[in-house]
Amino acid sequence: MKYGNIILEKKEYVYLKRLLNLNAYTNNSDTQSSIQRLIEELKTAKIIDEIEMPEDVIRFNSTVKVVAENGWENTLKIVVPSEKNVKEHKISVLSPIGIALFGYSENDELVWDFPGGQRKIKIVAVNQDENHKRIEVLL
Repeated sequence: MKYGNIILEKKEYVYLKRLLNLNAYTNNSDTQSSIQRLIEELKTAKIIDEIEMPEDVIRFNSTVKVVAENGWENTLKIVVPSEKNVKEHKISVLSPIGIALFGYSENDELVWDFPGGQRKIKIVAVNQDENHKRIEVLL
C-alpha cells in the first residue's frame, strides 16, 4: 500500500461513517462482510484535510481503472448511493467494489472478498472529477 493505510478526507470520512452506520445491518452477507472489513480499516485510516489529499487517492466521485489478476478490468466512478448507475459505471461506495477501493491509491494492490469470490485487484489509474462538488457534511 503506497501510503501505509487508507486515506480519507475529513468530511468524506464523517459522511462515510454515517453511511456505514445506516447500512451496518444489511441482509446482504457480501455487503455486510465488506462493510465490516472497511470499518476495521477505518480504525487505522489517515484522516486529513482537503488541502492535504493526494490526487491519486480514491474518494467520492473518483474515476478508477482497476485490473484483476484473472484479466477482468473496468473503469468505475465511486459515488454516493443515491447517484449509482451501473449503465454509466457509477458504483455506490457501499457496493463491495466501492467499499474495497475507497481510500486506496493508484498502483495499490489489494485482495478482497467479492460476491464472485476472492480477487486480487490492482488500481491502475485514479482521476478526480474537479467539476463535481465534494461531499459537504455538518461537523
